[in-house]
Amino acid sequence: MDSTEPPFSEDRYKEIIKEVSGYIKKVGYNPAAVPFVPISGWHGDNMIEKSSNMPWYKGWEITRVKDGKNVTETGYTLLEALDKMEPPSRPTDKPLRIPLQDVYKIGGIGTVPVGRVETGIIRPGMVVTFAPHGLTTEVKSVEMHHEALTEAFPGDNVGFNVKNVSVKDIRRGNVAGDSKNDPPKETESFTAQVIVMNHPGEIKNGYSPVLDCHTAHIACKFNEITEKLDRRSGKKIEDNPKSIKSGDAAIVELVPSKPLCVETFQQYPPLGRFAVRDMKQTVAVGVIKSVNKKADAGKLTKSAQKVAKKK
Repeated sequence: MDSTEPPFSEDRYKEIIKEVSGYIKKVGYNPAAVPFVPISGWHGDNMIEKSSNMPWYKGWEITRVKDGKNVTETGYTLLEALDKMEPPSRPTDKPLRIPLQDVYKIGGIGTVPVGRVETGIIRPGMVVTFAPHGLTTEVKSVEMHHEALTEAFPGDNVGFNVKNVSVKDIRRGNVAGDSKNDPPKETESFTAQVIVMNHPGEIKNGYSPVLDCHTAHIACKFNEITEKLDRRSGKKIEDNPKSIKSGDAAIVELVPSKPLCVETFQQYPPLGRFAVRDMKQTVAVGVIKSVNKKADAGKLTKSAQKVAKKK
């Protein structure tokens, strides 16, 4: 605020609130739940203590939903606003999903896939399935930063040792999940809502760019553009359009060119959003609405069979 004209300008503060509120509303946030604090990081105004340079500022007030009820929070400084932030809840109640970032072969230990736990919990002794190939095996151990864990939660970047699996069997882009609780499967096709951001021409049926979805990087064919949508309201404006271009939104059926595992955005958000890459740039983004999964077909390792017999 010290760099505004004049310094600590109330008009500029109001202007920023108006601009930013409009933007965050478009991307799905409620401006009434966002505190706006006028500060000067250089001079420390309203960072930790109330500033005398902005007598017009009466503090911030937000309204957020807590346990189904509207709750009002107030404060003055940036520190108070940070203290009142609600920590995001970890989706531990959902089935396990770990998109693999890499797979290592470690001497004396064996095959160690690494990745970020997106949903669910992973524990030693658990039987996991790797999609899209349907390989099922037992987890020997779980580590994070060279420290053994009894369980790992969403947000943890872990390495886990698996039995009877070669580094050639699994790779980056595969997804690990609990074999007994909604195991991940190979995707035959999926329907997504896409927004074309930066494409020089027109996109038609048969277009085959590369999709970056979680850690997977695989070419997918726009099999059928089924609907053209109003970008702002999301309402259908045309059935089976011949093409879409920059600025358009559409419902599209996509078919992977190689084995791939994705999920719906509603069930597993990190595995249900993607970027469309072509010509060394992101040409579109999308969220997955529905997934057509292939029937079960995979390999059970000896360790997984032993665990199944014990139970």
